Amino acid sequence: MRINVIVGDTTLSASLDNSPAARDFASMLPLELTLSEYAGNEMVADLGRKLDTTGAPASYKPKTGDITQYSPWSNLAIFTKPFSASRGLIRLGEFDGPIDALTVGGNVTARLERAD
Repeated sequence: MRINVIVGDTTLSASLDNSPAARDFASMLPLELTLSEYAGNEMVADLGRKLDTTGAPASYKPKTGDITQYSPWSNLAIFTKPFSASRGLIRLGEFDGPIDALTVGGNVTARLERAD
């Protein structure tokens, strides 16, 4: 499934995986989230609940542009830099191109919606 992440006047396209967690996330769209910089390598926002992790690996090693959920905290995490494998990190999908609009520093308001 294709989604758009709209930050100001910029629309970033992304593709969600065909997994229970990604389908569960898609069912929550559209969402308006305030993403906050975390640890210098990701933008995070509270989703309010854990997603369906059926069949998900115990850990995942994210790369720049990955869209994930950190299940223990129920938050969405968009990686702006690669990071080490993390237990409880569930991949949802990835951006199709540059994510510069998300790397301006500080908080970013984004609208996430289905593109299909």
